[in-house]
Amino acid sequence: MATEVDPVEHGELTDHPELDVLPVWPQETIAVLVTTDPAPHAIPVSWPVRAGDRRIFISLRTNRGSLARLRERPEVALLILGGGNVALSARGRATVIAEQMPEAEDYAAVRIDVDVIDDHRQSAFAVDRGIQRTVLDDTELRALEGRVETLRTWAEQQH
Repeated sequence: MATEVDPVEHGELTDHPELDVLPVWPQETIAVLVTTDPAPHAIPVSWPVRAGDRRIFISLRTNRGSLARLRERPEVALLILGGGNVALSARGRATVIAEQMPEAEDYAAVRIDVDVIDDHRQSAFAVDRGIQRTVLDDTELRALEGRVETLRTWAEQQH
């Protein structure tokens, strides 16, 4: 019977490599936001906006539990798997920057100031397209496009 080897004791486990800056990802990227209360909760987030080398903007429905959780515990992680082989977890602090977005009063705008960017790319795999969704409601698509345009404008104004 083989004995199990503790990978930590034998130096086989390593931390993820880290990136210095956020890469660029396609607009249609779906990310996963992780908040805590203290247990982790994960939700999909449509079209996160890269707002700088270490900043991301997202929009969240004002009635989402994730919004309430990040107000209480602002430490969050955002998993991004996007086309062009983007595979990372951005860990940092979330702050509500607008309680209501222009022309989208049921959405709040959130800024994530990124402290650590875990690089999840692997030499054996590449992320071609990331998570894909099909929009079934054109009105909702136009609303999402409007929110993302607002977030992009705010990101550009900060530079």
